[in-house]
Amino acid sequence: MTPPVVSRVRSLTKISSERFGLVGLILVGVALLLIGARMVSGPIAVLVLVFAALVVVGWISLAILGNPETKRALAPYGLLKPGSMWLALFYLAPLWTLLKSSLSSKETRFEVFPSFTWEFANYGKAFSDFGPQFGRSFLYAGIATALTILIGYPIAYVIAFRAGKYRNLLLGLVVIPFFTSYLIRTIAWTSILADSGPVVGIIESIHLTGVLESLNVMDNGRLINTPAAVIGGLTYNFLPFMILPIYVSLEKIDIGLVDAAQDLYSSGSRALRKVVLPLSIPGVFAGTLLTFIPAAGDFVNAQFLGNPNTTMIGNSIQDQFLRQNNYPVASAMSFVLMAIITALVVVYSRFFGTEDLA
Repeated sequence: MTPPVVSRVRSLTKISSERFGLVGLILVGVALLLIGARMVSGPIAVLVLVFAALVVVGWISLAILGNPETKRALAPYGLLKPGSMWLALFYLAPLWTLLKSSLSSKETRFEVFPSFTWEFANYGKAFSDFGPQFGRSFLYAGIATALTILIGYPIAYVIAFRAGKYRNLLLGLVVIPFFTSYLIRTIAWTSILADSGPVVGIIESIHLTGVLESLNVMDNGRLINTPAAVIGGLTYNFLPFMILPIYVSLEKIDIGLVDAAQDLYSSGSRALRKVVLPLSIPGVFAGTLLTFIPAAGDFVNAQFLGNPNTTMIGNSIQDQFLRQNNYPVASAMSFVLMAIITALVVVYSRFFGTEDLA
């Protein structure tokens, strides 16, 4: 039986180690954030970097020389430290720089470095001048996400439950588009949807042009340079991001649950609705995030498959950054886009939950 004094000492050692690990994790992250965001420079930056290095060295020394209780207490923070350092340097620091830029101003477009002036009017310009682009981005991304669910769920279902020995082959066919550049895949669609391309030819041969024009899918017999082409490109490019999470979620379902439902006189469609679909919701949730978020900020599909009236917010941000040299407004637009996406994700997660995503 462990004496009370020894047990008390071990408990205090564990608490002290945990506090040191947490404080060290925070201090190193803050130090890298200060350096990465250029909040400090010159000799001060060197001192901050040396301080961060000393904290890391102290943590490693304590983990090596400490007793088993200390090592167990420091182990989680050791696993977190590389990831937290990466996030601080390559995510939080650029995010801070972007925020500072969004509150800056430039006298002319030829001014190299904007002046930090708390220019909140940049956010007003982001809404007032680029409202249609925001609307189209979320509309196109939402439609593309819905289409990827409608197309991807049956594919994932077949691969998970019906593919048998061909499962790996079908998964390979889903992944194989990633072997080609995203840009090349999108440009290829300009030939597929061209006026003399195969898709338009098939539509004309079965006399569906009028129907598709009434549905605003085609415009004067054309598919290219239309909203439908942009949405189609988004759907194609992000479809694997929907199929794979749904497949993983379906694969974990015990097929015996479906058999049990059928033994209780449930039809196949009812078993799908009541058993399979609810259990696969985490996969649909993950796939939706992986599809909607990048699709909302995409600019490649709108640039090559659309027209000036189908530009998305990504195109406008690119234009403000690289052509207009208007970094403050472009940064504000980027922050507005991130804020809206974050709000939508939070609301969406309230309906589907995230407990089973792991």
